[in-house]
Amino acid sequence: MNSDELARYIEATDGISKPWLLTQLRLKKLQERRDSLTPEAYERELAELHQDLMKLGQWWKGIEKDVF
Repeated sequence: MNSDELARYIEATDGISKPWLLTQLRLKKLQERRDSLTPEAYERELAELHQDLMKLGQWWKGIEKDVF
């Protein structure tokens, strides 16, 4: 699945309010741009994405059946 297909899936399933799906989209877009980035730029952007993902924490605890 490429980033366009993933974006359409997110829109079709009302996933815009699901931060983990938006993180997946960001990762997919970064993967698609990898060849045009220097290794340092790729690593920096990947580290930023990872940091943002870790900020999500465990917000889903107790509501798993509602959000997944």
